[in-house]
Amino acid sequence: MHNDQVIKQTVAHKKLENQEKGKSSELAWWQLSLLGIGSVIGAGFFLGTGLSIKTAGPSILFNYLIAGFTAFFVFSALAEMTVRDPQPGSFRTYAKNAFGNSMGFISGWMYWLSGVFIMSSEAVALGTFTRFWFPHIALWIFTVAYVVIAFGINLLGVKNFGKIESTFAMIKLSTLVIFILFGAFLLFHFISPPTTPLRGFTDFHHMLPTGMKGMWSALIFVFFSFGGIEIMGIASNELKNRKEVPKAGSSMLIALVSVYILSIFFVLYIVSWTKINESKSPFVTSLSVFHIPFIDTILNFIIISAAFSTMIGALFSVTNILISLAQDGDAPKGLAKKNGRGTPVKALFLTGIALAASLGLSFILPGKIYEYITTAAGVMLILNWTIILSSQIKLRKSDTSKTFKMFGYPFTSYLGIALIIIAVSGGLLHATQRMGVFISLGLIGVIVFSYWVTLKTGLLSHSKAE
Repeated sequence: MHNDQVIKQTVAHKKLENQEKGKSSELAWWQLSLLGIGSVIGAGFFLGTGLSIKTAGPSILFNYLIAGFTAFFVFSALAEMTVRDPQPGSFRTYAKNAFGNSMGFISGWMYWLSGVFIMSSEAVALGTFTRFWFPHIALWIFTVAYVVIAFGINLLGVKNFGKIESTFAMIKLSTLVIFILFGAFLLFHFISPPTTPLRGFTDFHHMLPTGMKGMWSALIFVFFSFGGIEIMGIASNELKNRKEVPKAGSSMLIALVSVYILSIFFVLYIVSWTKINESKSPFVTSLSVFHIPFIDTILNFIIISAAFSTMIGALFSVTNILISLAQDGDAPKGLAKKNGRGTPVKALFLTGIALAASLGLSFILPGKIYEYITTAAGVMLILNWTIILSSQIKLRKSDTSKTFKMFGYPFTSYLGIALIIIAVSGGLLHATQRMGVFISLGLIGVIVFSYWVTLKTGLLSHSKAE
C-alpha cells in the first residue's frame, strides 16, 4: 500500500513537472530573436558609439565585422550544446559538464554579477534621460520607478515578458532601419541635404586615421555592443521547438550586424568622423545637419526604450542563472523555488537587493570609479564567451549525435577565443578600459576564492565536490 502511494505521488509529481514545462515553452523562434535583439541593443550603442568612432575613425566598421563574426562563433557554440542537450542553466551548466562544478560556479556568478552592474547602469541612464523632460525631479525617483516596473514585467511570466520585450526590440530595430533608409535615400540622391553637400566620405580614404592601435583599443567597445547574446541560450528553454535555436540566433545576429554596420556607415557618410565625440550621440550629430524638429526628444525616447529593454532582459537572464546555481547547490537552495505562477520570487528578491546596493554605489562613488566598475561588468560578460567556446571544444570530443553542429569546428572555436583575448587586451590601451579589465580580473578572483571557501567550509552543498 505504501509503495502504491509512493508510485502515485511520483507519477503526479512527474505529471506536474511536464505540465509546468509545457506552460513554460511559450516563445516562437522569431520572438526569441527579438528578445535577443531587445537585450543586446542598449543605450550604449546609441550613445557610446561616439567614443568608438573617435578612437578608431572609419575603421570602426571593420571592428563591427570582427565582433559580429566572434558573436556568431560564440552563439553557434552555444546553439550546438543547447540543441544536443537543452539545459535551463545554459552555458554555466555546459561549463560544469565540461570542466567540473568549479567552472559552472565561476561562469554563473560572473554572469550574475556583471548583469547586476549592467542593470544598475541602465537604470541610472534611464533616470538621467527622463530628466531631460523633467529636470526638477530627483534622479533617484525615476531610477527606482524604472527598476520597479522592470521587476513587475518579469513577474508577469514568460509569455507576457516575451511580448513586451519583442515590442521594445521592434521600436529599436525600426528606428535604425528608418535611419538606414534615410541614409540610403541621401546616398542615391532621392533626397538632398538642406544646405551644403554631405562631406562625410571625404575622410574615408584614411580608413586607419588613428592607426592599428586606435582600431585595436576601440575593439572592446564594439564587443560590448554584442554583450548579452547569452540570453538566447537561457531563454531557449522557453522555446516551443528547441531545434529552432540556430535559426533564432542566426536571424538575430544577421539583423544586429546589418543594422550596426549600415547605421554607422551612414552616420560617417553624413558627417566626418572628426565631428563626432563621446559627449553626444553620433545619431544626433549627423541628424542635426538637417535641422529636424524635436530630434533630441525623439532620440531620447528611443534611447529610453533601448535602455529599458536591455535592463528587463538582463533581469530575466540573471534570475534564471541564479535559479540554475541554486539547483546545483552553488547558491542557497531556496532561491530555486517558484510560486504558483512559476515566478522565482526569492531569486528576484536577492537580485533586487544586489541591484539596490549597486544603485547605491552609483550615487555614492565618484562617477569615474563607478564607470570602472560598469566597464568591468562588460569585460566579465565578454570573458564568459571564452568559457562558452572552451566548453564546446571539450564537449564536442564526446559528442556522437547528429544534431546541429558549429561551422568550421575546431578552427572557429579557437579563432573566437583568440579574437576575444585580442579585444580585451586592446582595452589595456585606454585608461578607463584598463582599470575595467583589472577590476574584472579582481572580481573573478573573488568569485574563485568564494568557491574555494564554500567548498572547504561546506557552506553550500555543491553538486559535484572537487
